[in-house]
Amino acid sequence: MHRPEYPATRTVTQLDYYHGTIVSDPYRWLEDDANDEIRDWIAAQNSATAAYLAALPVRQQLRQRFDQLLSYSRYYDLVRRGSYLFFKKNDGLQNQLIAYVQQGLTGSPEVLINPNDAARDGTVRLGRVVPSRDARYVAYGLSVGGAEWEDFFVTDVITKERLPDRLQWVKTATIAWRDHGFYYSRYPTPPSTTGALSARHERQQVWYHRVGTPQADDVLVYEDPTHPLRLYFVQTTDDERFILLNTADLGAGHASHTVHLLDGPPDRSEAVPLFTSCDDAFSLVGADDDGLLFITTRHAPLKRLIRIDPAHADEAHWHDVIPEGHAPLESVTVCGGKLFTTYRQDGAHRLFVLDQTGALENEIRLPGIGLTQVFQGQRDDPDVFWTFTSFTVPPTTYRYDIAQRASSPLWEPDVRYRIEDYETSLVHYASKDGTSIPMFIVHQRDLPRNGRHPLLLSGYGGYGVSLGPAFDPFVIALLERGVVYAVACLRGGGEYGEAWHRAGWREHKQTVFDDCIAGAEFLQAQGYTSKDRSALIGSSNGGLLVGAVMTQRPDLFRVALPVAGVMDMLRFQKCTLGWTWTAEYGSSDDPAMIDTLLAYSPVHNIGDGVSYPSTLVATYANDDCVVPWHSFKFIATLQNRGAESHPYLIRVETMSGHGAVSLPKVLDEKADLYAFLLANMPS
Repeated sequence: MHRPEYPATRTVTQLDYYHGTIVSDPYRWLEDDANDEIRDWIAAQNSATAAYLAALPVRQQLRQRFDQLLSYSRYYDLVRRGSYLFFKKNDGLQNQLIAYVQQGLTGSPEVLINPNDAARDGTVRLGRVVPSRDARYVAYGLSVGGAEWEDFFVTDVITKERLPDRLQWVKTATIAWRDHGFYYSRYPTPPSTTGALSARHERQQVWYHRVGTPQADDVLVYEDPTHPLRLYFVQTTDDERFILLNTADLGAGHASHTVHLLDGPPDRSEAVPLFTSCDDAFSLVGADDDGLLFITTRHAPLKRLIRIDPAHADEAHWHDVIPEGHAPLESVTVCGGKLFTTYRQDGAHRLFVLDQTGALENEIRLPGIGLTQVFQGQRDDPDVFWTFTSFTVPPTTYRYDIAQRASSPLWEPDVRYRIEDYETSLVHYASKDGTSIPMFIVHQRDLPRNGRHPLLLSGYGGYGVSLGPAFDPFVIALLERGVVYAVACLRGGGEYGEAWHRAGWREHKQTVFDDCIAGAEFLQAQGYTSKDRSALIGSSNGGLLVGAVMTQRPDLFRVALPVAGVMDMLRFQKCTLGWTWTAEYGSSDDPAMIDTLLAYSPVHNIGDGVSYPSTLVATYANDDCVVPWHSFKFIATLQNRGAESHPYLIRVETMSGHGAVSLPKVLDEKADLYAFLLANMPS
């Protein structure tokens, strides 16, 4: 494809000193989100990208096919409270998910919350929906324009009316019901919202809100001004006997610093320390007659389930319910007197049923290589609901009869393609240091390995996040065109527990990129594709992966698609919640990390006149997670320094946050990315 004309991007003289190292930052001005010049620059870049994409016939073909592939009902986040079922659903091509309530398995679904009524352009998104214990109310979050800031509201389940409650300045918060209200976390009201996109977020607090009262009457439950960068998550056991406050000190590397019990009446709750830890994670599963159940990494990198008696919470009295095994313990759901337990095995899931003592009763056989989720239930429920999904099977919801030990479909998707036309395989390949890395490969059945197929490789490799065989309807459109799709389970993820994660973080981050490079080389050597037919995609931390790999090995891929990537590794910690990432990446504030960060920081490793892969960067103007100036700096540097042989473009979604905010915007973005991919492959 031709090289487009790029808008001019001015430079400034900006030199920064990092522990004796001088680093130039000529595009520093792109960090100022209140600058009108940046809006003009975004418009010019979008215009150049739109003109390029409009000339691609395949773009419209993909967009039409996406509409067909998404025209089926999809269900999410099923929760049961008494006789009521709460869930989210999209009937097909609706902008946003709608929350429903249903009386029992045979009742008719009733609309509870419809964010599509709030904005014609579909930019109001429904977040978490949490019903009260008695199922009388639901508390839920709404965000506008893709921002991670949410406002919390309350709706009456019986009347379907939204109450006047509105809670603002909420971010990274949980909702924990107790009595006639709930606990939540929020930040102080900022003195000004100007330039708020990049402002650093500090001093989160825990509050209690009583239904039907204004936020001004909420009660401050907990704060710690001496540690302004900590985050707080409140959880309630199903019977509301116990309220737990989990303190996350992410910037210091502590997954969980302390766990408190909130004791006393809601409006006079006192935070009583239950136990403290160092770098260990504790996740509340629930409670039984003998105490509280936690999944923890304490003395268990693959995780274990423990029971703690709140009256004797010292570690000497902890009891193993499910000891650490040979595979990562990913989740435990307490329902109907059983422990529904999910393990991760080579990136995919296995699902087991255990009794309350941790003894194995049976395995629920999944329909194939895929992922599962068990939905919340209650201790006396006769059944439990779970989903299965894979690369080619959309999420399917099953009802498991606990007494009969049998599953039956509850909600099955009606898809517009033949699932049996495709096959998925799990392979292992050797990375640079010899470590065996798992990878999933999906393609048309009986596809010949002649090296002539376009291939899209996806990866993440960070934060202990496990990738696996999850459904993506847009990938189906690529498979139909003969594209091979591969997902590499890189180190830095959680596929093999915390040791796998730490093998790819901080000073070991290069290991992640080595794993990805080795995966691409393996796919080419095995005849799935070739260098000039390979593409790499990743989002957020995965966008960093794309940026680092394409600058280290520009010869290895024909196309690069970094989405909302962390591209400036020297300044990420200065914006929004970027400080929470320092445990994962380290920080340029640390003299011991500056050389490591500079060695792979994508913005700082673009060379003059190098022929990089054809690149379409995607980012979001309202992204207050990975702020968009990372992508702005990256594309400006690439356009001004890269060889002229390939297109280097950026797509800025102006009304979205960390990801496209509505379904039409998702469809448009995917059509643009995949049309760019296909158009830049040899015929």
